[in-house]
Amino acid sequence: MAIVFKQETFRNDFSYRNSPENIRRFPFPFDRDEYMYSVNMEPHVHGRAGTVYESLIDVDEHYVAEMHDRALVLKEDPLRYQALPHMMSAQWDTLELLMEEQAAGYPDHFTLIRDGDQWRWINRPLGIDDSFTFGDASTLPYEPFEYITRQAQGDFCIVDQRDSNLWMDAGMVTTQADWSLDFDIGMNFMEWHGPVPLAHQIGVFDRALKFLLNLQQGKPTRRFNWTMTINPRLDTSPENYHKWGPDRTTVTPDNVGEKVHLRVELQSLWRLPRSNAILFVIRCYLMNMEELVTVPKWARRFPRVLKTLPPELIDYKGLTRFRETTIDWLAKYDDGAPTSPGIYPD
Repeated sequence: MAIVFKQETFRNDFSYRNSPENIRRFPFPFDRDEYMYSVNMEPHVHGRAGTVYESLIDVDEHYVAEMHDRALVLKEDPLRYQALPHMMSAQWDTLELLMEEQAAGYPDHFTLIRDGDQWRWINRPLGIDDSFTFGDASTLPYEPFEYITRQAQGDFCIVDQRDSNLWMDAGMVTTQADWSLDFDIGMNFMEWHGPVPLAHQIGVFDRALKFLLNLQQGKPTRRFNWTMTINPRLDTSPENYHKWGPDRTTVTPDNVGEKVHLRVELQSLWRLPRSNAILFVIRCYLMNMEELVTVPKWARRFPRVLKTLPPELIDYKGLTRFRETTIDWLAKYDDGAPTSPGIYPD
């Protein structure tokens, strides 16, 4: 079924909004009334219709606007895309995977035609119709990884596996939650996760690395991550902290509903066939508190989650200035009734 794409912004006037249908398919990450770090991996398989799990690479009503915002970020800072020279095979792996999944999941919008190594890619929402030779980067306007990730929602990192570790060796990162590709490129798994509190002490990353080193081709996996953002701003990078950091001081009891957003990352990990690298897809979703409370179960659960956060996580996620104000605003939507298990609306 064709998607109606919205014209909206993630900067300046912040016109981004979720339709009622998109609210219902939002990947609310809390399956209980409290939160603590965990590996929380599960198979990345097709899920129920009308959810973000229906297709393995999700495309929604914000697609065109997000791709426009990505182009703006790359124009301002080309280093948001980087790929080390030895990652070219993984680049072609990623192009193939994303084209196949978008064409399979959304045939009204994307078409992939292959005749040996002669490929044709049609992206109707962005007005792209390109023919190229698979494996020959000179036949594309960008490197293959950059070409396809300029046409796919979320951030994308390719990690190379060597020396019993994973290394961040390529990335397209324009919608990140306060981390820098330019800083992390070339680091290993433990190094780029170094700033995360509590998780190292309880062994989360040791278990995660062991799991990922054994990730099999054809068996992708997924997990949630989350934080909160003031205003629907996709680009909350360290490089642009001067633009979004001061937003945290602007929350008042009167504007919580509109300004405070739950920011969820649906992270999927794919073993790539030729390169044996792992593609790490970090798909960002935003929903403000006014939208969240239209789902009664989430309206009850989210303030309970916020109340139970350890101080280290409150500080690390940058919630200190507005967490209590948000809890107070949400209080009128929590009638004390029990919430049902799982993440889906009742």
